[in-house]
Amino acid sequence: MKILLAEDQAMVRGALAALLTLAGGFNITQASDGDEALSLLKQQSFDLLLTDIEMPGRTGLELAAWLKDQHSQTKVVVITTFGRAGYIKRAIEAGVGGFLLKDAPSETLVNAIQQVMAGKRVIDPELAMMAIGDVDPLNDKERRALRLASEGKSTADIAEGTVRNYLSEAIAKLNASNRIDAARIAKQKGWL
Repeated sequence: MKILLAEDQAMVRGALAALLTLAGGFNITQASDGDEALSLLKQQSFDLLLTDIEMPGRTGLELAAWLKDQHSQTKVVVITTFGRAGYIKRAIEAGVGGFLLKDAPSETLVNAIQQVMAGKRVIDPELAMMAIGDVDPLNDKERRALRLASEGKSTADIAEGTVRNYLSEAIAKLNASNRIDAARIAKQKGWL
């Protein structure tokens, strides 16, 4: 099975690759960030994308959404440190087959990969319960504008005109005092 492992933390990426290699039957290609992962997805076909959520460049959820838009047969399992409700809902909408916390036992990961490859969905039950009832009011453009704002970019740096509108709409939807406050709220909810 060909797996693309996208994880920005080198030690975690190396440990996951070693774990999967020891489990046997997996051919692992590693990507150190979301942009490198996207480039590899465009060049090669993979059976599974095993990805972190928060990475430089594209996030794991953006990669999953891209695969869905491409009508790709590549399955997706997300591994994360963050069990935020917004992440889980967005992962499900993007067609992610598995959603696990990084502190899960190694057998859980291998089992989840096998389940997802068999066409099943694997989401940690506690995480699934968190996703119920928390509604994400942001659209993708507002989310991207807030992500850039949270990285310290000024409105001028992000872009003129339309981005200001997206930021204003996002600030209003989140009842935030400014763009930094809106980005903080959205990040805490797992919407960024």
